[in-house]
Amino acid sequence: MRLIYFAWVRERIGLPEEDIELPGEVRTVADLLAWLRTRGEGYGQALQHPKVIRVAIDHEHVDHHESLAGAREIALFPPMTGG
Repeated sequence: MRLIYFAWVRERIGLPEEDIELPGEVRTVADLLAWLRTRGEGYGQALQHPKVIRVAIDHEHVDHHESLAGAREIALFPPMTGG
């Protein structure tokens, strides 16, 4: 599965994207965000407030309860502001 990171999420994690294999217990977006936080300091900083992170699965924005089954690409975005 490919993960793509945008804006300050990318800056804090230190990667624009990565290919990963998820553990079996990671089934939803919320599970993914919780698991990623355990992968190191940059992930922990980027995802310390997971409820504000926006997520798209295969180019479609989804809620954190959404299943990851069949997902090929997941994008993580910080909150968007107007202007």
